[in-house]
Amino acid sequence: MRPVLGTLTRALAGAAVTTWLCAALLVNAHAQSPEPTPAPSIQKQDISDQKLDATAAAVVQIASVKQEYQQRVEAAAPSDKGRIIDEAKTAIVKAVTDQGLSLQEYTSILQVAQNDSEVKEKIVQRLRAADK
Repeated sequence: MRPVLGTLTRALAGAAVTTWLCAALLVNAHAQSPEPTPAPSIQKQDISDQKLDATAAAVVQIASVKQEYQQRVEAAAPSDKGRIIDEAKTAIVKAVTDQGLSLQEYTSILQVAQNDSEVKEKIVQRLRAADK
């Protein structure tokens, strides 16, 4: 039998990657200017505990939104799928901004976590605590 912690960590890492991809797509989809501006670069030292808490909370919310809307899209008539996907995008943006983060900030933090094991572990610890 696999250790539960290892399975949880893999699941959380998968959720973080999925969330990061969704956020990156949304940032591009919601760009207001005709020329896309690069996401602000956040350095490890710029990520406070509060931002890590907010990022983890957003990951949890986005996973929930993704699950809900994936089921709705699968069950929807083809003519309704586009509308439901747009609703999902709006719900994902709200999940991030309700935590006090911009989409760019959220995406940047996840990018740092992807490349920095210490930041990633801090987010995973928060996700584990939220899962209890």
